[in-house]
Amino acid sequence: MANRVSPTQIVSDELAVAKLNEFNELLAAESLMFPADEIYNSNWDTLHVNPFRNTDIEFPDAYNIDCSSFTMPIDHEQIRITSKYGPRRRRMHRGIDLGLHVGDTVRAAFDGKVRIKSYERKGYGYYLVLRHPNGLETVYGHLSKFLVRENQVIRAGEPIALGGNTGRSTGAHLHFETRFLGKDLNPAEIIDFENKVPHKDEYVFQNIKINGKKSNIYSTSADAIAVHRVRQGETLGLIARKYGTSVSELCRLNGISQTSILSIGQSIRFRAKQITIEASSDAIQKKQPAKSEKVQTPAANTGHSTGKKIEVPIQTSAAENTSDEPIYHKIQSGDSLFSLSKKYGISIQKLCEMNNIQQNIILKIGQKIRCS
Repeated sequence: MANRVSPTQIVSDELAVAKLNEFNELLAAESLMFPADEIYNSNWDTLHVNPFRNTDIEFPDAYNIDCSSFTMPIDHEQIRITSKYGPRRRRMHRGIDLGLHVGDTVRAAFDGKVRIKSYERKGYGYYLVLRHPNGLETVYGHLSKFLVRENQVIRAGEPIALGGNTGRSTGAHLHFETRFLGKDLNPAEIIDFENKVPHKDEYVFQNIKINGKKSNIYSTSADAIAVHRVRQGETLGLIARKYGTSVSELCRLNGISQTSILSIGQSIRFRAKQITIEASSDAIQKKQPAKSEKVQTPAANTGHSTGKKIEVPIQTSAAENTSDEPIYHKIQSGDSLFSLSKKYGISIQKLCEMNNIQQNIILKIGQKIRCS
């Protein structure tokens, strides 16, 4: 009898679970309303595919991107890739082309929100840009008809457009791009198009620095394979020496011969573990990510480069508050109500109630916001 649970305790537990579910649903809804706002810093540019164009952006050292909810953007039983990512006719092809018929349904690859709905006569034709809570943005080009509007929240797999042959196109197809903070990533490194699934549920973006300096490379996955963009005058021998590998190893990884002619902008894969990567002092001092660990990234672009830089939190989880005392957060550059709600595990509505503010308030640097 001593271990018998009272009806009151059962009801109390059920209410706690219901409240937790309601809170999680609210957070999920807010993450769709403000997708990846903590890394894009409310930069909602509705004109440019790259919201950080003409801006010197510094990427997080690493960022985990959840790809588990991916849905193929076209319904074809067999996926036909008509053009791969990479250099093409002296230009960089920043996406992958998927064959379709005019009028075929095009679907959202992930949950997200429509950032751009536009037309470009000498490029994308009719195109859409969607931003997703996982940090990625996807681009859908050469469409014939839009089925969504700007700022509309979309679920993975929902119809967003009809395929077409508009803009700079020689035949009906879908031009599909994956981008992170404006930078184009090879979609085939993330998605196995033949089997219509992501290679892994979690894709790891890694910004690699060589001896603490910027490089034009990024890691394509967690297995430390990285990509070098060929620049004018570079040869396989020069690239091999730069990264401490051999020409034969580069040829093996890239399926090329030692006599291959490299094109400017061409992607050359190599093993990143052969690089000496200089860790930051913060990384040396702290093995676990700090509660407010930050990385420098530029201010939101409004069409003109301001030269300013703002701090963006790296993907971390805030420690739980075990005391009853209220926690206050001092606003820093780049903070938003959404980033605070995610950091402290509290809804935007609750933040507004505790601080007697509105959701559309402009936060001032130095302002104190109660977060618990």
